[in-house]
Amino acid sequence: MMVARKVTTIPATINKFTSAPIASHAKRKVAGYARVSTDNEDQISSYAAQVDYYTKYIREREDWEFVGIYTDEGVTGTSTKKREGFTQMIKDALAGKIQLIITKSVSRFARNTVDCLTTIRKLKASGVEVYFEKEGIWTLDSAGELLITVLSSISQEEARSISENTTWGHRKRFADGKVSIPFKHFLGYDRGEDGNLVINPEQAKTVKFIYKLFLTGLSYQAIAKILMDKGIKSPGGKEIWHPGSVKHILTSEKMKGDALLQKSFTIDFLAKKRKRNEGEIPQYYVTGNHEPIIPPATFDLVQAEIERRKSSRRYSGVTIFSNRIKCGECGHWFGTKVWHSTDKYRKVVYQCNHKFDGGKKCSTPHLVEAEIKEAFIKAVNRLLKGKDDILGNLRLVQEQICDTSELEGESQNLMEELQMLSDMMQKIISENARIVQDQTDYQKRYNELVSRYDAVKARHTAAEKSIKERHAKAERLDAFAKALESQSKRLTEFDEGLWGTLVDFMTVYNKDDISVTFKDGAEIHIGG
Repeated sequence: MMVARKVTTIPATINKFTSAPIASHAKRKVAGYARVSTDNEDQISSYAAQVDYYTKYIREREDWEFVGIYTDEGVTGTSTKKREGFTQMIKDALAGKIQLIITKSVSRFARNTVDCLTTIRKLKASGVEVYFEKEGIWTLDSAGELLITVLSSISQEEARSISENTTWGHRKRFADGKVSIPFKHFLGYDRGEDGNLVINPEQAKTVKFIYKLFLTGLSYQAIAKILMDKGIKSPGGKEIWHPGSVKHILTSEKMKGDALLQKSFTIDFLAKKRKRNEGEIPQYYVTGNHEPIIPPATFDLVQAEIERRKSSRRYSGVTIFSNRIKCGECGHWFGTKVWHSTDKYRKVVYQCNHKFDGGKKCSTPHLVEAEIKEAFIKAVNRLLKGKDDILGNLRLVQEQICDTSELEGESQNLMEELQMLSDMMQKIISENARIVQDQTDYQKRYNELVSRYDAVKARHTAAEKSIKERHAKAERLDAFAKALESQSKRLTEFDEGLWGTLVDFMTVYNKDDISVTFKDGAEIHIGG
């Protein structure tokens, strides 16, 4: 005989909110989360108010145990990557230290739908609930996830709108020529009352020092070492200088008073990923935006020198003599060699870098620094004998080189033509994307515009290159002339500044036959 079917309900014995036996008096572990996205005063007040409010709110409940308030200040909610407080809170919750999280609203928790839902599901799987006070949503409720999906999507769209408005604001400021830079990490300038760049006299000395060292022939690495040896702080206020920081200062157009705007842009408002602007959106170049630290001609000279070193097969720049002494037999540069590096006979010599290459040994002798300096002093003293004639000729050459007005006019006209062609291309691309038209005809018109654009661009690049080369050459000759002019008497001691300013390179044939080629093109033989 079958037993009558009977269903008996076995009551739950575990509190789903505390995971403790239902009859126990275990308190629910509760934490608060507060976030503000900007540093302005209103937001800071909101942040302090959130922290204070949730601390009291949680402590007033007898059945809750206050775990703490987790916070993120001045960070956006579109991604969880940089939100350290949020990340730590989720980690603690998943570790069992928190059973309930209370926060102001869905938009405070996350503005990214995917992040929001992923996190909440992860917390739900571990029995952790989130309470959004403004919307009145408890995530362990059955309707919780649906509401959160809708609300976080709205929040994400709000974030997109804010991001687009911010981007528009930035681009409008750039189009108006308004410069914005991270002053805390920028050497040489402070923010002025009008927001523009104002020279910081003390930091400007370091900038000028870096340009001077570079023009004497030193590499980025060697300059960084000198700056650290002298205890000069980096743009970020650190004691360590990296070669990249030196290069950035040497190539920043802001040092000559100009500003290139919109060098990069944000491609994804959620990930905040930025990309170097390679022509995807317009850039703006502001000439004479602020007072220069480095004269424009000197800046152009440095850019020309950077290009020259790039084209050199092997540029050392460890000392001021690196890549400045040439072998008279094979034409290669001299490099430093250390003899007896670990004993009392230690000696630094300069010799041909290709001395032992190939089957035939290069017979050019090595030189020590004292011999290089002596040859330089002799050559300069011979140069000084014809000083007046040299200076007269230099001024004539400079007048011809410095006049770039014709080239600058051509460059300006070509730039305007480029802008017009770019607008025309953008217009037909947009039309083709929205209006059905003959693709053969469209492609023909597009290709014609591209050909015209490329041709004009090549002419504009060539004109700009000629202008810069002329400026650099004029500056080189001007520095040469000033150095020569200031030398009123015979040289008796080696001068690093004069070496860097006057000498192009030295050629060694043997110890008694050395020639010095100066930057005005003059060549003087010593001995021989």
